[in-house]
Amino acid sequence: MPKGKQTQLITAGRKQKWTKGVVNPPIQRASTIVFETVADKHHATLNRANKELFYGRRGTHTHFAFQEAMVEVEGGTGCALYPCGTAAIANSILSFIETGDHILMVDTCYEPTRDFCDKVMKKMGVETTYYDPVIGEDIENLIQPNTKILFLESPGSITMEIQDVPTLAQIAHKHDIIVMLDNTWAAGVLFNPFEHGVDISIQAATKYIVGHSDVMLGTAVANQNYWDQLREQSYLMGQCVSPDDVYLGLRGLRTLDVRLRQHAENSLKVAKWLQTRPEVDHVRHPALETCPGHAFFQRDFQGGNGLFSFVLHNSVPAATTALLDGMEHFKMGYSWGGFESLILANEPKSFNKLRSVANPNFKGTLIRLHIGLENVDDLIADLEQGLERYQASIQDQ
Repeated sequence: MPKGKQTQLITAGRKQKWTKGVVNPPIQRASTIVFETVADKHHATLNRANKELFYGRRGTHTHFAFQEAMVEVEGGTGCALYPCGTAAIANSILSFIETGDHILMVDTCYEPTRDFCDKVMKKMGVETTYYDPVIGEDIENLIQPNTKILFLESPGSITMEIQDVPTLAQIAHKHDIIVMLDNTWAAGVLFNPFEHGVDISIQAATKYIVGHSDVMLGTAVANQNYWDQLREQSYLMGQCVSPDDVYLGLRGLRTLDVRLRQHAENSLKVAKWLQTRPEVDHVRHPALETCPGHAFFQRDFQGGNGLFSFVLHNSVPAATTALLDGMEHFKMGYSWGGFESLILANEPKSFNKLRSVANPNFKGTLIRLHIGLENVDDLIADLEQGLERYQASIQDQ
């Protein structure tokens, strides 16, 4: 009988083989694995890619439990682990790219992804073309004979555009192009990548999977066509993760559903309140019609989370500073996905270096919020006071 998503998150990766009779798989630390007989060593060598203890870099039972859980939650065939989300992105690309190849990269990608393409891939003789996230069927016009990877991120970093993933994937597969998706926003549970044509689903598990802002962790789940190559290439590049960090990823999975639902409820309430504010030009929350690609969100996603942006009418850096400096519950910090609320500002000119073809063309400051698990009325009061400081600073200009 199929399991509900909540049950799946509670039970995934908890086979007796990994738990040894306790609720949570124990932390198993190891570098060297010792064998009593030649036959034992031979068996481990032959099965080293199939959850058999072989060498610490291949993983321990703690790693195997988490990998198995991620495959059950997201789908696919196998899960590779990395020390952070950026490593997951970079090594997924490196596992399939060669000198002379071409990458189609969504223009709203995570900034380190862009830097990797521009500073590492370019040096290796790999060309990257950035495309508008809402390009749809016109993506076919950008495909070259040497295009190897179509990389998606939906919603997009900072500006939150939602992509038509099924259409893009279908066109890519007509040309034998590998479809990769940064699926971090959906945390592997709000959007099913493999039902929508994705070949490799990548996450910064640092964020919602861990959920407590205390671990760096990356995952890449691949389908049957690409799992063997992703696994072996990542192993050759030395990718491995602490079992202690993996344990915290496993623990985070157990509460992922209930946390996401509360994040989503809180964020939507804040987003709708922001729509009433005179300082706000528009809100970029995927669940609202004002967000580009909202129709695709309604069609393809199972829910929201705590991360969204809103755009002010004006760009007045001194006023933005006044807003940010006095916040009580919203703290400035990179990343997101923890229990705490965060706030960051992007002035319009910053998009000149963050975008190539999809400059959002708004005139005001963009504020990105991560809505945490605090009392939502406290968060609204904090933002209200911040916007009052913002207005007072503008009047003083």
